[in-house]
Amino acid sequence: MPFKSWLGEREKQNMKYLSRMAVILWMSLIFYLSHQPAAESSKLSGSVTEIIIETIEKVAPQVKIEKSDLQHIVRKNAHFMYFLILGILTLNALKLNRVSGYRGILLALLICILYAVSDEVHQIFVPGRSGEIRDVAIDCSGAGMGVLAYSAVSRIVKRMHSKKDE
Repeated sequence: MPFKSWLGEREKQNMKYLSRMAVILWMSLIFYLSHQPAAESSKLSGSVTEIIIETIEKVAPQVKIEKSDLQHIVRKNAHFMYFLILGILTLNALKLNRVSGYRGILLALLICILYAVSDEVHQIFVPGRSGEIRDVAIDCSGAGMGVLAYSAVSRIVKRMHSKKDE
């Protein structure tokens, strides 16, 4: 029995509302992080980088990593992950609001791409930050992977449910 089939109408409406709110809240988090001046943003990614370096040094003490090299990787991976999650949340919200299939996938990607572009434009106005086309590409890659992952998992779950019903 599919998940939504045992939900009442009120619960379905709540799920639709919550899915939209999740997208808006995640976009708000991205906006908040993008609005941090360069020094504050570097401090945050620097803290994450230090934790990673400490962990690597405990596991493999012979490995030496330059903080500046790793920090760049951490920052770019953050872009990718934020938008991977945005892609998942956006496609989920669209699907729950009856926009599915290729139309849902394309609309989710379009929303994420436009948000990635607006995010980089926004950063132009933040002290010490800049808008970069490379970051838009990373963001779009993350969103695409999120949409792809959500679609793949949805298909697997759908097949599992259809086999159970047989």
